[in-house]
Amino acid sequence: MPSNIVLIVGLCVVLLGLIVGYNMIAQQRQRVESSKRQELAKYIAVVDATEELVGNAHNLPYSGSLMICLNKKILDSLKAMYAIDSGDKSIQQRIKDVQTQISQLQQSYQSKDSTAFRVPDNDRDAISMLKLVKRLRAVIQAEHTKGHMHTQEFVAENSRLEQMQMKINVENVLKRVNDAKAKGQMGTAQQLLKKALDVVSAKNDPYCVQAKESLGQAYQELTDSLNKGFEEARPKDESNEELDELFAPKKKW
Repeated sequence: MPSNIVLIVGLCVVLLGLIVGYNMIAQQRQRVESSKRQELAKYIAVVDATEELVGNAHNLPYSGSLMICLNKKILDSLKAMYAIDSGDKSIQQRIKDVQTQISQLQQSYQSKDSTAFRVPDNDRDAISMLKLVKRLRAVIQAEHTKGHMHTQEFVAENSRLEQMQMKINVENVLKRVNDAKAKGQMGTAQQLLKKALDVVSAKNDPYCVQAKESLGQAYQELTDSLNKGFEEARPKDESNEELDELFAPKKKW
């Protein structure tokens, strides 16, 4: 009888150990799966965000270098996803598709002039376009930091994006200047032109040189017009002062 009790207790201990061990293994497996899902979600978010940037190529004149950089970023994320979940055949197919896309871009993509695009007529769309350019600049900066983009290529692309940003700002200022003029706010229009002129004067790329000339001419014409208005108003003001003095109450001495 005692031996049977010992055997039963031993079996219970073994069973308890198996249960505890199974639970530990299950918890570890859950942690691994959770970590995998989190990693996959991170790379999926990168792919989605980068594909969104690629999809905006119709709004701005993307260069071949920029398109290749964005697609390589997508490719790197897809490869990382496949390393985590090699059982997903759809990822493998997407990798092949992006590799083909990169090859086609390297062979035949035609870059456009960095300022060959139309700035939106309203502030809301202009702000959206500015945000897009800032996101693109952040991406190439990050890729350059990781060593995925050569320094010379990064400098050239960053300069292109900076010119786009400059054009959006300048064209938007000109629209606001015209709006101010239409409302008779000539002083405001003059201040806007002066600020835009100060910005483009600090750059020497072709667009800024051209913008500096047109902004300078517009600023000078508006300044001359305002000065002329002041000169014409001055005699009238002096005559009003004389009339005020004539009809002022007489002082008692």
